[in-house]
Amino acid sequence: MNTTKPDATTQDGSEIYIVDNLHPEATAMAQALYSRSPQSVTNHLDKIGEVGWQKFMDTFYVGYGHKSIGDCGSTTLFIENISILAAKAIQDWPLYRGQEASTRYLDMSKQKILSPVSEIEDASPETKAAAQKIQDDWMAFYNHTLEVLIAHFKEKYPRLAEEKESVYEKAIKAKAFDIARGFLPAGATTYASWHTDLRQAHDHIKHLEHHALPEMKRLGSSLRDALKAKYPSSFSHKTYEEQEAYYDLASSLDYYDRKENALKAGFSAKPQVDLAGLTKHKELLEKRPQKTELPGKLAKYGIIIFDFPLDYGSFRDLQRHRNGVCEMPLLTTRHGFFPWYLEQLPSGLRKEAEELIARQTRAMDALPCDDSTKQYYVALGFTVACQMAYSVPQTIYVAELRSGQTVHPTCRVVAQQMGDTLKSIIPGIALHVDTNEDEWNIKRGTQDIVKKEQA
Repeated sequence: MNTTKPDATTQDGSEIYIVDNLHPEATAMAQALYSRSPQSVTNHLDKIGEVGWQKFMDTFYVGYGHKSIGDCGSTTLFIENISILAAKAIQDWPLYRGQEASTRYLDMSKQKILSPVSEIEDASPETKAAAQKIQDDWMAFYNHTLEVLIAHFKEKYPRLAEEKESVYEKAIKAKAFDIARGFLPAGATTYASWHTDLRQAHDHIKHLEHHALPEMKRLGSSLRDALKAKYPSSFSHKTYEEQEAYYDLASSLDYYDRKENALKAGFSAKPQVDLAGLTKHKELLEKRPQKTELPGKLAKYGIIIFDFPLDYGSFRDLQRHRNGVCEMPLLTTRHGFFPWYLEQLPSGLRKEAEELIARQTRAMDALPCDDSTKQYYVALGFTVACQMAYSVPQTIYVAELRSGQTVHPTCRVVAQQMGDTLKSIIPGIALHVDTNEDEWNIKRGTQDIVKKEQA
């Protein structure tokens, strides 16, 4: 008999057990047994110890298709040296949980840069060299920009006596990274983690395996192989020709959404909201304190569809909010370089940047590959057409969180515009959007993960 004691007991005599030391598949089995046996988890743990969980997962989760069982076991994947595009493909999933290396805080100059044109069998040596030169030129300018901006900002924002030098240095670099990241090509490699349950891993990897880009297809296959080796009982799914053919059909559609009208109209919002229903909750809408989320059930009153142009770098920040629909835009040179990045550069450096962008655009246009592949060579500062659909609670969350002073300036503008939209369609709504102008803030230097100093 398992002698596990409850971690807590309520005044009503209810018992609470925290079980976090089991194999993920054993955890899934322990939870699944509740649905068939009204006994304590202590009894279920005994059964797991006697019969094991492998055959259970293979039979009930995979064999019988009880997908909810796969929701009950989780794992974490750490995926390294993938392109920024691949990181976005992994994160392009409503239930994604994880982290990615931040281009706003890290020096990316030593990262490997992927050049997929080199994989084209009939590409000439000259073509491959031209493709590689595009990546090299972006990275050279990225390094040059960082060097110039760090010196420029130290002169513009001298350290105050009361400011800690290490924090000041980090804040200066962070400000420089905010601008220099616009010149990073999307083929730059990065690091991403993915904490997922076993069911979501299987379902999302199926989409990755049929992605428009070869890197993602290979990544999807590698992820499945790794998980199958680690959890053979949970990744023994059979494949069926008709299903694979259907996934191929879906992948033949354009993966990257092209909402070109967003670039012509600028920021626009299309509310599809039941205002009469919302007004029933007037008190909730008007008395919500700062840093307090609106009840999620109010999402039933509809959505707001937002279309807007934004640089790809800041699109990535908004894409992290997956409680809605956020379609992947095609990263292309056709819509130009987002003006904010150039406006932040000293005049001499700006002239260099404009000349580089013109040369690089011509070179990218000449590459013998499709638009999806060309994304690897396009820098993060280029403009993309974005479309996002959020419920009212999620719009409030994004507008308030992403309008803060430490958020990237181009992302802040969109968040503020979302806040303005809410005010215009819901009179009297309590909003805590930061509408102040951008200003130098050393707080950026404190947003780090460091060892706590001993008192």
